[in-house]
Amino acid sequence: MNVAPQNQLTSLLDNSVLARLERLRLQPNRRQTNRTQGEHVSGRGGSSTEFADYRNYVPGDDVRFVDWNIFARLNRPYLKLYQYEEEMHVAILVDASSSMRFENKFHRARELAAAFGVIGLMGTERVSVHVAGAAGDSPQMLPPCSGRANIRRLFGFLEQVDCGGDSGIDESIEAMLRRHRGRGVVVLLSDFLTPATLSRPLNLLHSAGLEIFALQVLGPTEIDPELGGDLRLVDSEHGEVLDVSSIGELLGLYREHREQLEVYLRRQCHMRNGRFLSTSSEDPIQQVLFDLLLRQGWVK
Repeated sequence: MNVAPQNQLTSLLDNSVLARLERLRLQPNRRQTNRTQGEHVSGRGGSSTEFADYRNYVPGDDVRFVDWNIFARLNRPYLKLYQYEEEMHVAILVDASSSMRFENKFHRARELAAAFGVIGLMGTERVSVHVAGAAGDSPQMLPPCSGRANIRRLFGFLEQVDCGGDSGIDESIEAMLRRHRGRGVVVLLSDFLTPATLSRPLNLLHSAGLEIFALQVLGPTEIDPELGGDLRLVDSEHGEVLDVSSIGELLGLYREHREQLEVYLRRQCHMRNGRFLSTSSEDPIQQVLFDLLLRQGWVK
């Protein structure tokens, strides 16, 4: 469990970073609904309206949406149309499997989860956090909450979570969807080093109305390993052992496989109108949040 330094809200992010995050908003590729309130009036809470256009009034339309100023000038009734937008849900899935212990990856994933959570809560979205493969008695889920009053609750949850489990990201996505309700955005924070195919779980996310924001976190030596001599490789999640003597050839195959994995993940996300980025756990968090994500249009 991490303890925040004195005068800091959390051990995960500096107060100066939090101050900048408060001004950012998530930028999904699509609006969550495409209804207009002049044509379909909903009384449900948790929504907002934004003016979209005008159209001619026809008998049966709700006269509350007639623009009487235009009627006075043109002597013809026009109906004001409004974009109806449901409250957006932001579901954050943090990979806590054993491979995330390597080179600070899990800490970076928690930093990013805290950042996306703050952005969502400050934007009045409903935010939930789901942990894939948490170790021991670590909490598995932060139930949906909204509003800045829940920011400390978010930090407290993430500071308690530990990694070391063996649940795959694919299994955790399906488990999350059994509890999740509502359209919006899902933020996947993982190294995605899994033998499982992700096409089915990504299909399920897309079908559930969740736009995929997948952010891969790799350690610097996973991105560009520099190894020599005879090696014994141990699978951090399953304990399988492989003794290697021809390391040069193996490194070439590894780099090729890693690049193919990145291409595969990007394609799988883009096919479902989602987004994908690969980052290093060594990259400064400010650079990731306020340069990379802004330039890529994930936030604004």
